[in-house]
Amino acid sequence: MADDEVLGTIETQVAMLMRLGEATRRSTGLHPHRALDRAAYVILRHLQSSGPQNVTALADRLNLDGSTVTRQVTALEKNGLAVRRPDPHDGRGTVIEPTVAGLRQVNDVAKARRALYDRILADWSEPDRRQLAVTLERFNESVETYMGAADR
Repeated sequence: MADDEVLGTIETQVAMLMRLGEATRRSTGLHPHRALDRAAYVILRHLQSSGPQNVTALADRLNLDGSTVTRQVTALEKNGLAVRRPDPHDGRGTVIEPTVAGLRQVNDVAKARRALYDRILADWSEPDRRQLAVTLERFNESVETYMGAADR
């Protein structure tokens, strides 16, 4: 087993990262950064990168309950950011896809977040920024792999 002190530091820093991530979204003066809540942003980014999905596929990919995703998608639809369309592979079902307004909004938020992180990391070297990106991506992949195995 890994060093308990190291695991304690990781646990604390992940908790702080989650809290600070939400705090920066709420506290920044940049309107686009605050325009979408975390759930809407994650759903729209996933749909943007992976294409239309049904609720079950979205829930599986985001490790959420289907009823939670349904409520979030309903809110996106109400705000004109996503629509349900007939599933081209199963005429009985529907898929969710972002609207033009939804894509514009998620792009605006992503751009504002990149600008924010550019300012936060202003004194970091380019290699340090790249290493952080690689490490965060690897960490998230490990968490997703673990969550997938835990579901089995």
